[in-house]
Amino acid sequence: MQAQGMAEGGAILVIDAGTTSNRAMVFSPDGAVHALAQRPLTQHYPQPGWVEHEAGEIWQGVLACTRQAVAQAGGVDRIAAIGIANQRETVVAWDKVSGEPLSRAIVWQDRRTAPACETLRAAGQERAVQAATGLILDPYFSATKMGWLIANVSEVRAAKEAGRLALGTVESWLLFKLTGGAHFSDASNASRTSLLPLAGADWDEALCDLFGVPRAALPEICDCAGSIGMALPEWLGAPVPVTGMAGDQQAATIGQACLAPGETKATYGTGAFVLANMGAQVPSSAHRLLATVLWQMGGERAYALEGSVFVAGSLVQWLRDSLGLIDAATETEALARSVPDSSGVVIVPALSGLGAPHWRADARASITGLTFASTRAHLARAALEAMAMQTRDLAEAFAADGARWTTLRIDGGMSANDWMAQDLADVLALPVERPVFVETTALGAGLLAGLGAGTFGSLAEAGKAMSGVRRTFTPAMSETVREERIGSWRRALETV
Repeated sequence: MQAQGMAEGGAILVIDAGTTSNRAMVFSPDGAVHALAQRPLTQHYPQPGWVEHEAGEIWQGVLACTRQAVAQAGGVDRIAAIGIANQRETVVAWDKVSGEPLSRAIVWQDRRTAPACETLRAAGQERAVQAATGLILDPYFSATKMGWLIANVSEVRAAKEAGRLALGTVESWLLFKLTGGAHFSDASNASRTSLLPLAGADWDEALCDLFGVPRAALPEICDCAGSIGMALPEWLGAPVPVTGMAGDQQAATIGQACLAPGETKATYGTGAFVLANMGAQVPSSAHRLLATVLWQMGGERAYALEGSVFVAGSLVQWLRDSLGLIDAATETEALARSVPDSSGVVIVPALSGLGAPHWRADARASITGLTFASTRAHLARAALEAMAMQTRDLAEAFAADGARWTTLRIDGGMSANDWMAQDLADVLALPVERPVFVETTALGAGLLAGLGAGTFGSLAEAGKAMSGVRRTFTPAMSETVREERIGSWRRALETV
């Protein structure tokens, strides 16, 4: 993909460090894509409920992708800035002197710290943690993972005692490697650790003590756009500034141009994540949603309410890789269309527990309604239907918190499935908008990097310049069918 019509030195290189793959893309300031490189990321499951990545593989995959993308785009002279979007909550521990990882990274899906969360909850700590950070006590978040690494991995503990330990989420690991030692985390990622108060500028000592995390091992907190660091010339052939960073879901919200309070997006990737822009006021939820930093610029923050579903695209991956029901994820749309309904089959995809608004780490997946007449088409359709049903559970919680959706903007790999997009509109009884370019996580990181590099004067200007056209799906399901689906889903939830 050779660059065409891209001004010399004005392009933005985006690193999208995801859960199942690492990618690099090169954007021009008008949002056009001039290069794309991707590498899969190995998933390690050493015990039930444990999910790990090799931090070195993350770095090497990112480096290979960035070099490939820069070459496709015509060379490093075309690159003005780097933006980073990353899988959130995943924790890396490394030696800040040698720069080498001290253990495997613990992935956001990992559930090993459920007992620690339960101990803190039984001690009455959840209310105070949620009031300060917007997050509940759940293994999903980073702090208990950090505490577990220190308590259980001798190399990590030794580095802590020697004053050499660095802890961070994936963007800070990549920034450290790119720059040769800068240790920063942007506020959107820092807000996912359970260690940053939503209204506070820095890590909270009491929260660090509560989770057993040494403050000295944590990165400095920075804005999502601005002068963050400089990538060493040895990586790409010349120094390139890193000027944008955000967690993947915040980046997707920005890439969807949800820049005004009330605007809402849902990303369907490995998991599913709904964020509603709540503006400058710190939000709170009485219905088990999360409050999070959407972005920070010049020390000022915008916030979001978030609902996190742990299993979305990974359900289809499981049907393919573990059950062998399909050869490729793209088959699910044709299979869903090949039958008039799921014939009573309902899948509750709690393969790693249930996320918002249920927050049940103990839940296990179920498939109900099977008969001898059930086929793989019915199972594929039920898997896609589960996306709309999980999203509807979130819609009810958002509405109860005063953030009712009027439309929903969708993105992520699964959203390319037209059948699923229409099913979402039908079950939610709302218009669903999908951009022609669905990789809005990378686009959002590009917007931030362009803003941080001075290409744009404001986030609104960046969004207007880089965001593209959308397709709208409108509801077409009868109320009777919708209520039947809701009833079947509620009964199935009772089985997990």
